[in-house]
Amino acid sequence: MFRFIHAADFHLDSAFGALTARQAAARRRESRELAFRLANYVNSRGIELVLLAGDLFDSGSAFRETGEQLAEALGQMQAKIFIAPGNHDWIGPGSPWLTVKWPENVHIFRENAMTAVELPAWNLTIHGAAFTGPEQAEGFLKGFAAPADGRVHIGLLHGEIDPAEARYDPIRKEEIAASGLTYLALGHIHKRTEPLTFGGTVCAWPGCMEGRGFDELGEKGFYEGTVDDAGGVSLAFAPFARRRYETLEVDVTGQPPRTAVEAALPADTAQHLYRIILTGETGEGGVDAKALEEALADRFYALEVRDHTRMAEDIWARAEEDSLRGLFLRELRTKWNAAKTEEERETVTRAARFGLAALDHRDLG
Repeated sequence: MFRFIHAADFHLDSAFGALTARQAAARRRESRELAFRLANYVNSRGIELVLLAGDLFDSGSAFRETGEQLAEALGQMQAKIFIAPGNHDWIGPGSPWLTVKWPENVHIFRENAMTAVELPAWNLTIHGAAFTGPEQAEGFLKGFAAPADGRVHIGLLHGEIDPAEARYDPIRKEEIAASGLTYLALGHIHKRTEPLTFGGTVCAWPGCMEGRGFDELGEKGFYEGTVDDAGGVSLAFAPFARRRYETLEVDVTGQPPRTAVEAALPADTAQHLYRIILTGETGEGGVDAKALEEALADRFYALEVRDHTRMAEDIWARAEEDSLRGLFLRELRTKWNAAKTEEERETVTRAARFGLAALDHRDLG
């Protein structure tokens, strides 16, 4: 039996463009420390094999010091490490996979076809391939079959299963089933999947190691697994991200927005990045989302508040008044009723609130 880690999609040197310049720089520094934290984990847990399934860098032209720091961290691991470059960190001129000196315990698959590395002491063979361009239309597993030699065979690839477009190493389910692999370690999909089985092959995506935006929510990390002497695979997800992106919807109907938000907040927000979406009914003035964001900002690493509330029905009821206010509301209620999307309704609601504020000489900010 041996123990392994399967991780992917570090995306080192990501821009973190939605953050302030200072926060983005700090997040890039934290990302470079990720591999050192992983090295401590590997050594403390007695992990023998580390499988890294591509896109460790966000581009093929990562900063040299980023590559050198990754090499240093991997060299600290008391384990054998295998890397299959993906569509972001593909092997080409200037690639850190070619320009950085990598430690002896690291094997980087550099061929645009399946190649193998044998580990006789473990009765194990590792198979992998590398992107040599930003796209890979031909699936690496096409026509592949591991030899029936009594060994455990593991595949390491960056790719997609049965995608709509053949751009990033398209892998067919039937190819996995026919591969003869015990385990197929995949990268590219940033949302973790539960282990899948096709034929006798178990495969999985661990997801990205750190979320980089609100399209990558929740816990991020890697799979820790074992392969027993009979070739059985077991996997357990290990959360590892220093910070999480989270979205929280809060219904503010009938209460002050800040009170509603504070009641809904979990305790451990200080290290994380939150988008709070306010829903429900509010008065004519709506919510001052920017003021609320500023008031709560010190409870988060980063905070964004969005106002998706709607005007209370009793405000629209005043459209029946024989007044300028009533005429204004009737016009906008007609537009609101004709709106085909939620975005269109939100636009009409904002117009109503600003118009009513102007009629009452109120300040909406």
